[in-house]
Amino acid sequence: MDLADAALLLLAGLVAGTVNAVAGGGSLITFPALLAVGLPPVPANVTNSLSVFPGYGAAVAGSWMDLPRRRLVATLVPTAVVGALAGAALLLVTPARAFEVVVPFLVLGATAVLAFQDPLRRLVGHPRDLAPRRGAVTIQAVVGLTSVYGGYFGAAAGVMLVAGLALVMDATLAQVSAVKNLLSAVIGLTTVAVFALAGPVNWAGVALVAPATLVGGYAGARLVRRLPPLVLKTVIVLFGTTVGLYLLHRALT
Repeated sequence: MDLADAALLLLAGLVAGTVNAVAGGGSLITFPALLAVGLPPVPANVTNSLSVFPGYGAAVAGSWMDLPRRRLVATLVPTAVVGALAGAALLLVTPARAFEVVVPFLVLGATAVLAFQDPLRRLVGHPRDLAPRRGAVTIQAVVGLTSVYGGYFGAAAGVMLVAGLALVMDATLAQVSAVKNLLSAVIGLTTVAVFALAGPVNWAGVALVAPATLVGGYAGARLVRRLPPLVLKTVIVLFGTTVGLYLLHRALT
């Protein structure tokens, strides 16, 4: 790895950390960068999962004060761990091609859910109108399914978490983003533990990307607190659409 490769990975980590804190999907910046410096796809994916984790931790620190309903959020952590373990196991033991074809549609669908959040809420009911038990089960299902995806591939898992949680939680978008940051960190920590023990990690890549995502993650979390809700939603929807179309193009070519 030469100096130009190192500079590319540092820049990718900084931008990805910021994007993950604001909208999710920063892995789609670091993953191609790792491929560009010569890593094969599976080692690049595993190295990417380890590299972006510090950025999630920094984003949690930056958005901690915005966490709503902390007792409920605490119950989501075990669900995220189990889902991430299942997803990481799938990555290590199954071929990726079939899942890669489905992923773009999941991302685009999640983005559409966020974009049309208000009409959908009128159709299915506002979260505050749901029975407490039904609402809690729905939130757990959203987190569980997204965590499986996050453990398997991870890219745009933040977009999917924001979209799903915004539909089923009675909270502001900044508060939903704070929950997303915490759960992303939990998913990231789980995959770190699995891949560090069983995955083909390129530790030089981790050493370059991880510190940069740390800086970007904290900066991005602070930025979210200052963005008006409409602007934040627009940024996430635009980025989610771009990510979904990029993944679709990559899967079909």
